[in-house]
Amino acid sequence: QVRLVESGGGLVQPGGSLRLSCAASGSIFRFNAMGWYRQAPGKERELVATITGAGRTNYVDSVKGRFTASRDNARNTVYLQMNSLKPEDTAVYYCYYHDLGSNYDYWGQGTQVTVSS
Repeated sequence: QVRLVESGGGLVQPGGSLRLSCAASGSIFRFNAMGWYRQAPGKERELVATITGAGRTNYVDSVKGRFTASRDNARNTVYLQMNSLKPEDTAVYYCYYHDLGSNYDYWGQGTQVTVSS
């Protein structure tokens, strides 16, 4: 069993920054991928960033150059540094952990990010 707890969301003005954190506990293996999805009201869930156990990252085009995913395997924590935030980044952000052995995704409870003046 894996538990994920996100933190760091909030209200920020356009152009501002936020750093999301996701602490994982349970049967965590550092070679499994983790990452972030987001879901805005009335929209489908969107994959924002993934980071492999080796630290390789991928991003959706709309956040490239603005968002940076990282992970601290010693702390079982992943981060999402979000800079130059835009109103269209407003969404609930969810952390996920992909268990390769069972091909199962675990999810956190989500954290709200609101970008507004």
